Parts: sequence; structure tokens; C-alpha cells
Amino acid sequence: MNKFPLDGIRVLDFTFMWAGPYATMLLGFMGAEVIKVESQRRLDTIRIFDLVNLQMLEDINMSPIFNDINLSKLGINLDLKNTKAIEIAKRLIEKCDVVMENMRPGVMDRLGLGYEVACELNPSIIYLASSSRGAKGPERNYTGYAPSFGALSGLSNVTGHPNDPPSTIGGEIDLLSGLTSVYAILAALNYRKSTGEGQYIDQSSSEAGSVLIGELFMDYFMNGNVQTRQGNMDDHMAPHNCYPCKGENKWISIAIETEDEWLSFCNAIGNPEWTRDDRFSDVKSRLVNREELDKLISEWTMIYDPYEAMRRLQSAGVAAVQKYNSQDLFSDPHLKERDFAMKVTHPAIGDMICLAPPFKYSTLSVKFEHAPLFGQHNNYIFGELLGMSENEILKLREDGVIG
Repeated sequence: MNKFPLDGIRVLDFTFMWAGPYATMLLGFMGAEVIKVESQRRLDTIRIFDLVNLQMLEDINMSPIFNDINLSKLGINLDLKNTKAIEIAKRLIEKCDVVMENMRPGVMDRLGLGYEVACELNPSIIYLASSSRGAKGPERNYTGYAPSFGALSGLSNVTGHPNDPPSTIGGEIDLLSGLTSVYAILAALNYRKSTGEGQYIDQSSSEAGSVLIGELFMDYFMNGNVQTRQGNMDDHMAPHNCYPCKGENKWISIAIETEDEWLSFCNAIGNPEWTRDDRFSDVKSRLVNREELDKLISEWTMIYDPYEAMRRLQSAGVAAVQKYNSQDLFSDPHLKERDFAMKVTHPAIGDMICLAPPFKYSTLSVKFEHAPLFGQHNNYIFGELLGMSENEILKLREDGVIG
């Protein structure tokens, strides 16, 4: 019986930065053998630059971001500018089920490792290419990072307050793109299982964001409306906002949809006189007078610690939650019980607390191992998997093929 959901699946990982590595890490959590290909000539930016402290790293094995987003993988070195390295990569493709890359369209083709070559080597291969705008279209060669994906997707333009500029969407959209890649790969694996056929998957990171705002497209197609930023307001719910609580930068989010929820909210806060005001008698009235409503609710929330306010309102069946910061998340007893964060021991860093997979299987395990050191698994992959002798591997090192 399999221990992991993806036991027996091997992934050749040519990705870097966040979006691609997050996808292959999730596959690794599910038990796939993920072989991350790196090179000294072109180090992953997050191996050499600490995005948290904004400084260069002297030791490429010490990057907290890299080691947090490349868990449960094997690591090898191949200088893909070297023709011998390309031949070795081709041999690996023959032994893999999935290839994933997130370079600009055309780069892998010029290296001789594009889908057409991969398919000739391994007709059942699943090959996912993730890029800013996808591999087809007039903007296929556009360079992109997370803020670009957010802007191109339409998400940035509807995120923020009405009188403020559009928001810059950060690394979250990278991770969203990665999740979309995993969904596509799992579907292709399932299709191959029943047909034996491989698949080329053209993934657009910007489109991965666009699909989240489908209701905005519908409003435009059906009504001609172009929606823009409206802060925390909702078209159909009031109250619907973040409210200040007791303490520095403490907040609670409250959302109420039905009249029953409104009456429960009023009871929970003691039915002050203003709750019986005609301005708030029904949802239409509350939507019209939402600014005054928010001020009055804030007067109540500011009396309480956010957890106490959340407890009172949730006990009454009201959707209200405190705004968690990172300290709150790591100290939350509910998340602790669910193993939200787990410890791994990294050979260079020591003990690390990393975010665990957000999914839990009832009868299967997840693979949760430290990220690879630079070239850590060269001997295993080149020796055991490809059958090279120690002398052959040593010669490849001397020639700069492995490096």
C-alpha cells in the first residue's frame, strides 16, 4: 500500500523563485520524488538574496526563503549551458513523469529541452511551462514577477480603497499560480492513468489571478459596468468591514448577510439604542448608511480585545474574526492542534519552523523534509538513478558539467 498519494511519481523541476518551486514543493509533500535542477552559473535569486532582511547571503545554503519553499525535494547541479549537461537532463526526462519549468517562453526550446524534445524522449511525459502571459499570444515574451501578474490579472485594480491607487499584489499571486499548476498536473496525471497519454500544459500566471474575479467579468459582459476599488465594502452586505479593537493595531473583521445575523449581532453587543434606528432597519438601509453604521460599530469594538470581541460575536453565530498577525498564527491553539507549522532540521541552518501542508489525509502521510543543500543529491541521482560510476561523476565535476 502506498504511504504517500503520489508514490512512484518523479518530477524534474527546472523552476526558480516562488511560483514554480511552490508547485513542485506541494507535489513533494504528496510524495512525488522532485529533482530540483540548479546551477552555480545561474543561482536562484532566493538562494542568494534574503527577501526578509533585504541583504545578500554569503552562504547559499542558508537562505530562509529558499529553504522554506523547497521542502521535500532532492537537489542536483547541472550547468545547462554545457552540452553534456543537456544530454544528462534528457536522460532524466526519460525517467520522469513530470517536467515543470517557469522560464520565459522559448528558453527551454533553445536549450534543447522543450516539450517537443521531451515528448520524443518520453511520449507519456507531462510537461508544464509556467510564464507571465502564457506561451501563446503577442505578449508571450513579457517578463513578469508577482506585481506584474497582479496588474495583468485585474486583481490589483480592484484591490484597495476607492480614492487610493491600485494595490501591488505581492508573492501571494505567485503561490496562487503554483496552486493552479498543481491542479493542472494532477488532472494530467489522472488523464494519463486512463489513456496513457502525456500532456503539454501552458500555464499563465496572470490568468491564474484573473479567474478569481469572474463576477467582475460577468458584470461587465452583462451590464457594461467596470468595477474598481471599493475597500472593504460589499455590494450586498452591511456591516462588512474591519473594525478597530482595544490595543495597538488590533482589528476584527465582521460580515453580516441576513436579518437573523443582524439581530444576533445586535443582541451580542447589548442592543444599544442605535440598533433600532430606522437607518439600520434593513439591509438596504444599512448599505445606504454604512459609514455611520461603521462608526457606531467601531465604538463598540474599541472597548474589547479582538479575541474577546470575536468570542462574543461567534458565540452568537456572527461571522467575526480577529485579524491575525504572524505571531498570532504561530501561537494560535487551534492551528497548533492542526500542526499548522512543523519543525524540520536543516543540515546548514539547524532546526527550522516551516508551514506544513494545509491538507491532512485520513489514511495517507505527507512527506515533510528539509530543502536540499546545493547539489546535495548529485551522487544519488547521477549514480544510482542514471547508473554513472564515481569516476564518471568526478569527471563531470572537473569539466564543469556538474556545478
